[in-house]
Order: sequence, then structure tokens, then C-alpha cells
Amino acid sequence: MDYKDYYKILGVDRKAGEDEIRSAYRKLAMRHHPDKNPGDKKAEEKFKEINEAYQVLSDPEKRSRYDQLGSAYSNFRTRGGRPGDFQWEDWFSGGFSNEDTFGGAGGFSDFFRMIFGEAMRSSGRNYTPAGGYQQQAQISFPEAYEGTTRQLHTNGRKLQVRIPAGVRTGSQVRVAGAGPEGTDLYLVIEVEDDPRFERDGQNLTTTSVVDVFTLILGGETDVETPAGKVKLSIPAGTQPEQIFRLAGRGMPQIKHPSSKGDLYVKLKVQIPKYLSSKQRELLEEASRVKF
Repeated sequence: MDYKDYYKILGVDRKAGEDEIRSAYRKLAMRHHPDKNPGDKKAEEKFKEINEAYQVLSDPEKRSRYDQLGSAYSNFRTRGGRPGDFQWEDWFSGGFSNEDTFGGAGGFSDFFRMIFGEAMRSSGRNYTPAGGYQQQAQISFPEAYEGTTRQLHTNGRKLQVRIPAGVRTGSQVRVAGAGPEGTDLYLVIEVEDDPRFERDGQNLTTTSVVDVFTLILGGETDVETPAGKVKLSIPAGTQPEQIFRLAGRGMPQIKHPSSKGDLYVKLKVQIPKYLSSKQRELLEEASRVKF
């Protein structure tokens, strides 16, 4: 059996922190996701490898065990040992059968199943909220807002799994009896970032660029929301960086999707680089008027 270097797969240092590992995983997973590379077997295999590496390095218990194995394997090789002579059985925890996995793209290697297989069944931390099995599922921000579905291939059957609106990174969707040996399957959600919004629970923050004349005189501006653009009324004399609250324009609550958080809009002033002669004349006249 070959040793798999999960740190190399994700392109991170062995001392990398949780945030660095998560960031590296997201970037690679987005690049190689089967949905973005239809029919590309190399991308599919790479996605499996990335997912497997993240399953280990994102779990403190599994990472600790993996680091111990890595140290032992490195010392063995440094002493001139051949890979085939390494005592792999000392590290076996028992493996799974060749299970089908989420999206048809998440199958684990023999290395993973033999070293961590039993831990996936018995660990009380990440893989067994109720004696089940865990699988990553990446969705877009709009899918998190609207809710979506994913097709699951497991135990010789296809299932359509509903992912509810309002989920966030780390949310778990339970599929009863869909895991290996009749265990429950937990889809652990990874929501892709959206450059338009910052999320805090169910509330969102966005930025809207407004010209200086609208701030001074008042008017309207278009604001992006997850459900599309809306008009925001701006009173005369509004200050740059002022924040407006749009109630009920944020993310849905998972159990009550009709109830949504709020959207906070921060106004960013846009100063024109060029003025017509008339505009300059009027501004110069206004600047001479004392308040």
C-alpha cells in the first residue's frame, strides 16, 4: 500500500492552521469539482483525493493519528526501509466495503479506509452524530439561499437529497439509513463564498456604490439582494459609509424559511473624475455659499 501525503495534496505546510487548510480545500475543490468538469476523469479523481485529504486534516483526531503515522513512515524510509516492508498493519483500524458516495465523486482510497475506516464508524466527534457516516457537499451561495438537491448513489440505489434553504458551512443534513451498513449519512455542507455578501448567521452585509450627487440631493440606488435587485431610497444629506437596514432581505432560517434575516447596506461614495463645465460652475457656486 502506498503512503498518501495529504499535506502535499492540499498544498499546505504540515504546520498549517485550520483556516489555511479550509481555504486551500475550497479553492482546489471548486477548481476540480465534477460539476465544473463534466466527463473529466482526471478532475474527478483529483476531487476525490482533495476531499479525502480534507476529511483527515480538518479533523483534529484524524490529523493527529495521520501525523503519527507520517512520522513513523518518514523515519522508516530515512533508515532505508522499502515501502512494501513498512508495518502497515500496526496502523490499520479496519475498513469499509467499497461504498458508493455522495455525487459519485467522493470514494475513498484503500489507504484512507484501512487507516481511518473503523474510526469513521466509531469516532464520537465528526463521523458519528448518531453512529453514522459523514460526507462533504459543496453548494453555491444562491443554492444556500433557495435550497437545492443533490443526487446520492448509495447501496445500489439513487436518492434525491433535499438541502434546505438557509444552510451554512458546517450545517449537516441527515439522510437516514443511507450510509454503509445501514448507518445514517450526514452531508456536511460547504457553502461557496459570494463576493457580494458577508454573512453573519442569517444576516447579510453588502456594499452599494452611490454618486455624490445622490447622497447630497437624495434619490434611489439599486441594491443587490440574494433574491435580486431592489430600489433603496436615499434621503438628502446621507453621509458616506452610512448603513441602511433592509428587514427580511437576508438568509432564510432553516426550520422557518419564510422568516429571513436582515440585509445591511453600506453606502460607498463615488466621486466623479470628470465634470462638465456646467457641473463645475454650479459646484463652485455652491462652495461659495456659507452654511
